[in-house]
Amino acid sequence: MGAPRWKTLAGSMLCVLLSSCTLGPDFVRPAAELPSQWPGTAVNAAALDDDAAWWAGFEDPILGRLAAEALHANLDLRLAANRVQQSRAARGIVAAERLPAVGVSASGVRARNSEVGLNDPSGNAGRADYGLFQAAVGLSWELDLWGRVRRQTEAADARVRIAEEDVHAAQTAVLAETARDYLQLRATRQLLAITEDSLRIARDIQRLTVSRQRQGVASTLQVASAATQVAALEARLAPLRHRDAQLRSALALLLAQPPQALDATLAGVRRDWPALPAVATGLPSELAGRRPDIRRAEAALHAATASIGVAKASFLPRITLNGDAGFQSRQLDDLDGWNAHRFSIGPSISLPIFQGGRLKANLALSRLQQQQAALQFRRTVLQAWHDVDDAIDGYGAEQQRTVSLQVAVVESERALEAAQRQYQAGVVDMLDVLTTQRIALDTQAALANSQAAAAIARVDLYRALGGGWPPS
Repeated sequence: MGAPRWKTLAGSMLCVLLSSCTLGPDFVRPAAELPSQWPGTAVNAAALDDDAAWWAGFEDPILGRLAAEALHANLDLRLAANRVQQSRAARGIVAAERLPAVGVSASGVRARNSEVGLNDPSGNAGRADYGLFQAAVGLSWELDLWGRVRRQTEAADARVRIAEEDVHAAQTAVLAETARDYLQLRATRQLLAITEDSLRIARDIQRLTVSRQRQGVASTLQVASAATQVAALEARLAPLRHRDAQLRSALALLLAQPPQALDATLAGVRRDWPALPAVATGLPSELAGRRPDIRRAEAALHAATASIGVAKASFLPRITLNGDAGFQSRQLDDLDGWNAHRFSIGPSISLPIFQGGRLKANLALSRLQQQQAALQFRRTVLQAWHDVDDAIDGYGAEQQRTVSLQVAVVESERALEAAQRQYQAGVVDMLDVLTTQRIALDTQAALANSQAAAAIARVDLYRALGGGWPPS
């Protein structure tokens, strides 16, 4: 054994004399590099609600019921919760190594040994059979002098936190997907209603154009254009109805329900888009405590750091206290006599001498895995920063688009009112009025699309901010 190994053993023995050692680096929570404030004017720095029920801001009771049911029934969430229970059970297995293992055994046999064998402990030289009855209590306890089991338990605790953050991430994803699908369903039904209104107007225009052609006022081109508009609007209806069915089915799946199970609940979906308050983003420094992926990456780094201590402890001796006490006799009647008692007690020591470089490679691997976990943490934080920045920008852009389209809708309604007054005055005919009304409906459809996109962008922003799971 070389001098470095003797120095290591000497230092370790000194450590044992003073107190129990825990090898390896202690985990230090990494700092998340984030900006001092978020960009954009569509948000504010107020803290998120404690219950993280951001979907309540849409003022839609149906969405609230769907969100609550999704948290309760979604199968992905239940699978993630099951994995948490598995990780806690695995942690219990690891932590049990810190405690003594005690067992009770009893046996009774009738046997006969060979006359030409090497040994016959019965004393019968193999010429007769014999009985052997035993009852004993055994104990085995590894002295965790170098903190190997403590570091294993620490890593197991971190893996439990990883599983818990996976649950939080699944909750965030399920709630966001539920809200997106529901908001898209609202938009689809609004577009469907607007398209049906536009189709009625287009058919009126077509009938008037055909009538004008018979009177010699309208041309064949105008008649064909009116028919084209009717056919184009009719072609929009089937995809919208199919999209409606797809979204209802998607929501049912998120709530672990069969297809069409939510049709009655979704029959009363509202089609208007009330004004929404500004998004409460909280401070950027709070993002690391809210985003499940950042918390998961931190826990993974903790587990990798603790694994270095496990790898270091594998270089040093493992000392186990073993004890065994009980009774042994050749006759069952003699088993309870004092002269049948036996016991053994003493430590066992195992020290790796030559492992072909396996222990060194394992330690190097543990250190590299810790470096990887640290890089992954930095990457996760940076990705979260990008997600929030993109979500804020997207939400602000959709809000600006919505404001412009709201002005367009107001102006188109003014134009329709003017056309109706001119028609009553005999200045224009009904065809001009219907055409103006169709333009107004097209503008309303564009506004509905923009309002839905802004609402969905709001959901994406909440998801980027890490909202959507109860902080219990």
